[in-house]
Amino acid sequence: MKKKIISVFLAATMVIVSLTGCGGKTPEENNTTKKLDESETTEVSVADVSDVDSTESSVEGVSDVDGTEFSMAGVSDVDGTEISFWHSMGGVNGQAIDTLVKKFNDENEFGITVNAQYQGEYDDSLNKLKSAQIGNMGADLVQVYEIGTRFMIESGWIIPMQNMVDADNYDVSQIESNLSAYYTIDNQLYSMPFNSSTPIMYYNKDMFEKAGITEIPDSLEAIEKIGDKLETDGEAGEVMSLGIYGWFFEQFIGKQGLEYANNGNGREKTATEVAFDQNDAAKNILTAWQSLNEKGYAPIVGKGGDAGLADFSAGKSAITLGSTASLKQILQDVNGKFEVGTAYFPKIKSDDVGGVSIGGASLWALNNDDPKKTRATWEFVKFLISAESQAYWNAQTGYFPVTTAAHDEAVFKENIAQYPQFQTAIDQLHDSSPEYAGALLSVFPEARATVESEIESMLNGNEDVDTAVMKMAEAINKSIEEYNLVNE
Repeated sequence: MKKKIISVFLAATMVIVSLTGCGGKTPEENNTTKKLDESETTEVSVADVSDVDSTESSVEGVSDVDGTEFSMAGVSDVDGTEISFWHSMGGVNGQAIDTLVKKFNDENEFGITVNAQYQGEYDDSLNKLKSAQIGNMGADLVQVYEIGTRFMIESGWIIPMQNMVDADNYDVSQIESNLSAYYTIDNQLYSMPFNSSTPIMYYNKDMFEKAGITEIPDSLEAIEKIGDKLETDGEAGEVMSLGIYGWFFEQFIGKQGLEYANNGNGREKTATEVAFDQNDAAKNILTAWQSLNEKGYAPIVGKGGDAGLADFSAGKSAITLGSTASLKQILQDVNGKFEVGTAYFPKIKSDDVGGVSIGGASLWALNNDDPKKTRATWEFVKFLISAESQAYWNAQTGYFPVTTAAHDEAVFKENIAQYPQFQTAIDQLHDSSPEYAGALLSVFPEARATVESEIESMLNGNEDVDTAVMKMAEAINKSIEEYNLVNE
């Protein structure tokens, strides 16, 4: 009964917000006309769909991480099994998904067929899933954005990936630890990382050279110090085109080594309130942001992760922030007008110590009480995260390879050689720590919308920093309280 209440309540109350980069509207969907040329198309083999031998016999009566039972058939029993995969990848990324699915269907030795279905943006897909599950229907595997993690865990719809990992003795050490950490709670992996990204800083190397700046700024504080040089000597129309984006706000908290919410960022147990108003994380962010804005260094360019990219690609701004998955699009839009540099996502102050958390989405197995579909789903997941598949996925999309062995693939090496800026993303991921995995919050879509609205209001001069922080906390805490009350 509790799970049905969750479904109905959230379906009615979740705010549908337009998220980019790591949320609702993915970067690749902003370029739906871009085509894959022959040089970018790579053959993917499914001969070695797993590094571990699949269990031949069925696995029954295995207790899952929630204490219920799950059953998974043996691979010899799944011939003719069809599964449905819901995803939110449009444009070029959708083409890459289709290629991977076709390879699996054509070459897997188990007789499994995957029907991949594009369900729209992340919010659209999740809301369709809610409606389907209320009617006891739905997919077998679904791609859900990272801020939907807590909701999916509490929904009662899923089979935790840890069940299948344990049943198949799968070696999870091959998964990037800073990616799997986000989806791991109490040492249990709930979903499988698939399209993961972090935000980085993009800068115009030509403008920096004109301004005589050789040390790349590592913080908002450092950016402010070189603002005048970039405007005068570097001839920048804008020092920084900084989109008002909830994901960036969360990253700025992590870069301070502070927490967004209480109860260990909602990982030790369900969060009951935000922490950013009590630990000064939000005040530090908004104070630095307001200072940049008041000096004219960071004008308002709009909401969303892509809001600042147009000014940067046009050669107007010297610096912008964006997802690692936006790299190829930025390089294509710049088209050689200037040299694009990449650096770690900035701190607030240069002496801050913290790290970044991931965005993007992961793969969730849905519990349809069908052992054959469970096995088929697991075999497909293993294929998607195999070294060959991930090297291809990275080369086509710009998302991280979630499997470390993908770095040894020729496709990956060739892509890094062609786009050396992507090495910044890899280094930043490895230099971070699982302790900065980020918060889990069931009301994250509403929270991000609130954060963005209050930052915009502050920058427009309608309220001061303290008022903006207070309003953020009050609104989000109210949403958390209402959610937790319904789901006690």
